[in-house]
Amino acid sequence: MAAEISSHPVQACVEALCLNGCEAVRATIRALEAELPVVQTDGLAPEQRRAVLDELKAIMDVYDRRG
Repeated sequence: MAAEISSHPVQACVEALCLNGCEAVRATIRALEAELPVVQTDGLAPEQRRAVLDELKAIMDVYDRRG
């Protein structure tokens, strides 16, 4: 149930990050993997930051397969 409640901030964060373009998303993925601060994820719990990372990686996997 907590995942349902917390999915909105995660989705909003993912959408905002994707507006910055592919290179910025790749840089964000690298930063999140290195556990570096990412301003757009400030205020998210660690599990939400992980969900953002997982979602961004999934999006880029699809994008890279299409390109």
